[in-house]
Amino acid sequence: MERKSRFSQWLRRPSSGTGGDTDTGAAAAQGRADLLLASARAGFPLAPAAYPSGYGCSCDRVGCPTPGRHPISFAWQTHQATTDPEKVGYWLRSQPQANFITATGIAHDVLDVPVEVGRVALERLEAAGVDVGPIAESGPDRMLFFTASRGTPDDEDEWWPCELDCHPETMDEHPGLRWHCRGSYVLVPPAVLPGDGVVAWLAGHGPERQLPDPLTLLETLTDACARFAISEPDHDYETTAWPTGR
Repeated sequence: MERKSRFSQWLRRPSSGTGGDTDTGAAAAQGRADLLLASARAGFPLAPAAYPSGYGCSCDRVGCPTPGRHPISFAWQTHQATTDPEKVGYWLRSQPQANFITATGIAHDVLDVPVEVGRVALERLEAAGVDVGPIAESGPDRMLFFTASRGTPDDEDEWWPCELDCHPETMDEHPGLRWHCRGSYVLVPPAVLPGDGVVAWLAGHGPERQLPDPLTLLETLTDACARFAISEPDHDYETTAWPTGR
């Protein structure tokens, strides 16, 4: 599936020299800003994240295990994540290379599956007439289905932190699935990953789409995950879990 052209423009970094290069760079930066502000308008709480730098991460952590994939501040969830366009605009101007994360469990959750699973599930869901809402691909490996949030149920026994969904011991039940809810985050498009990886919206599935109830997608996604686990028994799910402790 094709990614949005504005994101492709943003990836064409300007080189020094001609005014045409400057104009291209300005247009790319504006396209990137438009995409991020669209997510903020959709109610996705945003906060600045690290970005790939050389062979590592822009953060000052030696041997960062998740380069370019984590928030910059430890206060990303409690004080920083916001939908305020003025604040997001300030970050875009002051940290022009930064990726951005969106905090889950506030306005939305994310069902995060292997990309092979996501493509199969998406085909089945669309064939069944299910409105799947916003979807992004994160690098070559993962597909992110944005859904309405479970929020904070009246009965706290009906709520769990995202760490439980990401713990390897839960993989036998739903192999490969991560349910990002309260206490977690994902990179929001457009973002750059180490190497040539990017995070981008699927064409026609941007943040302007209505968020579906996660339960309308869950059965199809878990079934596709189980089938994928049988066909790919040696796939390493643990290495694809998102960090939640930063």
